[in-house]
Amino acid sequence: MATGTRIRQHVPSRLDGGIYAPLLLRLLKNSHFICLATYASAAFALWAPKVYQYYKAHDDALHSKHRHLGRNFPKSVFTSAAFNFGPNVWTFRHRDVLNIPFGWCAVQALGHFDPVHGGHLVLWDLDLVIEFPPGATILFPSATLSHSNLPVHPGEQHASFTQYTASGLFRYVDNGFRTEGELVLEDPAEYKRICGLKGTRWEMGIGLLSSVEELLELA
Repeated sequence: MATGTRIRQHVPSRLDGGIYAPLLLRLLKNSHFICLATYASAAFALWAPKVYQYYKAHDDALHSKHRHLGRNFPKSVFTSAAFNFGPNVWTFRHRDVLNIPFGWCAVQALGHFDPVHGGHLVLWDLDLVIEFPPGATILFPSATLSHSNLPVHPGEQHASFTQYTASGLFRYVDNGFRTEGELVLEDPAEYKRICGLKGTRWEMGIGLLSSVEELLELA
């Protein structure tokens, strides 16, 4: 379930679940998923407070402008959620290139499996293979780091729950609640200014990341 923008779409909208819409609504109202979503968002605020505030400022602005969108979960800063059902969820190596490079996504492992022998999270660029047991949560920049996960053994069950925010929503808010196509037509000078910022946006993003020392000072 997500709030996002698509090609030729001028305002954000909630994705249509089609025949699965009633099931999605049940999942969004499920108390267990509400707890998972709330915990992941709180962990995001704890470990990356400046990135979290960047997300929150844009999320609050978006929902203030478009109140009809609603939120997936009342205490989560992420606009999108994916319920990856089993019985054996796993992915090929990939990057989530539609997310912002310095942004974080939350992944939570679910199911019944032996995490020593399967279900590992692989962060290829860091040469890490991480045991990822049921109930565990990880936050990482999924647009920047190549990642995948391993299948579990036959007879075991592995599912996952993820939350993220697409980069297009940040861009939409920064453009004054306009697409880039609308911005260039309505305000060419502002469009030029925004484009000029793109070359240094990576520096801004790195500046939002916190060191261990900074986190300890906040403790």
